[in-house]
Amino acid sequence: MIKGVRCDSAKCAMEKQWRQQPPGMHGWKRTRGTEYAVRLREKQKVKRYYGLMDAQFMRFFRMASRIPGNTGQILLQFLERRLDNVIYKMGLALSRRSSRQMVVHGHIYVNGKKVDRPSYLVNQGDKITVKAGEHSRNLVKSIVAATESHTLQGWLQLDRNNLEGTVLALPTREDVQIPVEENLIVEFCSR
Repeated sequence: MIKGVRCDSAKCAMEKQWRQQPPGMHGWKRTRGTEYAVRLREKQKVKRYYGLMDAQFMRFFRMASRIPGNTGQILLQFLERRLDNVIYKMGLALSRRSSRQMVVHGHIYVNGKKVDRPSYLVNQGDKITVKAGEHSRNLVKSIVAATESHTLQGWLQLDRNNLEGTVLALPTREDVQIPVEENLIVEFCSR
């Protein structure tokens, strides 16, 4: 006896309406969430965007809270000034994760000194260069060639021929391109 084709009929298990919902008795209901959940979501968004763990994020938050001014904007400025983020923004790496790896592996120099900490905060006037080794230069040249159409932000400058960049100014809130409400992050972390 040959069995018939089941998924061409209305009895197909894959096509039933209840299969379109996630598991659970009531499925998933979209709600706004509590105030706590909204603030936590903003914090998690920033952490994932910059690739940080909670302890790293809280260290930057504590640094920002000690400086007079808008804590949320200062926090975002600190996160933008991280070396791994600056390398990514200059177009010397394809992603923040790969820029982090480049720093840890010793391919990046800041002001002529090897820096192997991705959380290093760059300052105005810092010169970022690629290690003089052939492997490092070839690695970054291929990435720069792939990101030829990459546009730099106004606070950064890159010399594609010499593979070196300069931090012209400190980033402002307008330079942070992630859609985030920093005041919710401050409210969450201050409690």
